[in-house]
Amino acid sequence: MTEEILINFTPQETRVAVMQQGVAQELHIERTASRGLVGNVYLGRIVRILPGMQSAFVDVGLERTAFLHVADIWLPRDSHPEQRNTEPRPIERILHEGQSIVVQVVKDPIGTKGARLSTQISIAGRMLVYLPQEKHIGISQRIESEAEREMLREKITRLVPEDEKGGFIVRTMAENASDDEFAADIAYLRKVWSDIRDKARVSAPPCLLYQELSLGLRVLRDFVNPESTRIVIDSRENFQKLLAFAQEFTPAVVPLLEHYTGQRTLFDLHGVEEEIQKALARRVDLKSGGYLIIDQTEAMTTIDVNTGGFVGVRNFDDTIFKTNLEAAVTIARQLRLRNLGGIIIVDFIDMENEEHKKAVLEEFNKALARDHTRLTVNGFTQLGLVEMTRKRTRESLAHVLCETCPTCGGRGEVKTARTVAYEILRELLREARQFNAREYRILAGPAVVDLFLDEESQSLAMLSDFIGKAVSLQSEASYSPEQYDIVLM
Repeated sequence: MTEEILINFTPQETRVAVMQQGVAQELHIERTASRGLVGNVYLGRIVRILPGMQSAFVDVGLERTAFLHVADIWLPRDSHPEQRNTEPRPIERILHEGQSIVVQVVKDPIGTKGARLSTQISIAGRMLVYLPQEKHIGISQRIESEAEREMLREKITRLVPEDEKGGFIVRTMAENASDDEFAADIAYLRKVWSDIRDKARVSAPPCLLYQELSLGLRVLRDFVNPESTRIVIDSRENFQKLLAFAQEFTPAVVPLLEHYTGQRTLFDLHGVEEEIQKALARRVDLKSGGYLIIDQTEAMTTIDVNTGGFVGVRNFDDTIFKTNLEAAVTIARQLRLRNLGGIIIVDFIDMENEEHKKAVLEEFNKALARDHTRLTVNGFTQLGLVEMTRKRTRESLAHVLCETCPTCGGRGEVKTARTVAYEILRELLREARQFNAREYRILAGPAVVDLFLDEESQSLAMLSDFIGKAVSLQSEASYSPEQYDIVLM
């Protein structure tokens, strides 16, 4: 299936849409003020070790200290031979507070959590990923031909310099790469690592040693694949930058680059702006008339499938089956569009027919196969739910573009005017028992004040008589539905 990549540049942010058959399949956004950190290499300082969690907090110069788990600490294979067949060493015997350490970000800060780190460094090139601490040559799992895998392994072994102590992983796009392209990639990656080591020797922590490429340049290195037919860029200045980078590092991509000069904005022309708005909505409509409800929480994401207005043509089982099949494809696309990660629970409409369940699961796995992010899918549970996980390395689209509603605090609902009115009456009684004011004035939103003037006027009058004080009302149009104040006069 052919695909196009659209890149929209502004001084504030870079947005990338991966299109297949004219429909957006993936969205990536990077803002100048808050670039992603995954891939960055830092010289950090251990500020705290938590033996109970087998973890350490590391200061790498970010707003929040980063997190390093013992499982992400690389140790030379032969450094402690006596440990090979025993339990791994506890973190307090590997690290100590105040120690300087070279680390790489493997997961961006998400929510209240700091960045996750690893001491095993990997530097991505166009054809290869360099592992400077590991003498190993691996091949991408997406290259399935055993003969091809062996040929690539022999080629890299032959091209690697004799003094090389590190290893390499061959990326998927390297299947048809020439010796010269591999050699250029090897030389580039070795130089990057040499620069990192040199800077680490003369710098004091915390210090950024290496910054991952910007989103626009990563498109040329990571996103392009054999199905890519063109890369459309709407900025002349950035088109020239990407062209220069491609000519030096990814010459095969140069013919795909295209500068868009139309009057209409690039994302509007291809309907991407509309797709972004839809990807922020809780409800996703299916063509059949059914719909999905997607709820993202701190712990997991839940997706509920509903038939909605779809009544089918044969029977109810057939209606459910067709809705679930369409939902399976749509859910896979929404996971990529919204960049949803972590634990995901899908509640397909209940199916009695085991063959239908099997077909829906097969369709779901087939649609998920396009996803470049690592994921696992379990079959239907006893409750009829499909459990899956999708690796989360950066914030979801909603968390990048939105913030928690200041009115409802993230609940998705606000209290009714009557509920707020009754809260005010209770608060007024508490205030009257504590303070001896001449008069009490209620400041609230228009809906609450209107309720006190109409249906709840008797309740307010009764309370005023009970406390023996005058109570006045003042409508504040700027107040949220739940906001109010009681002023002592």
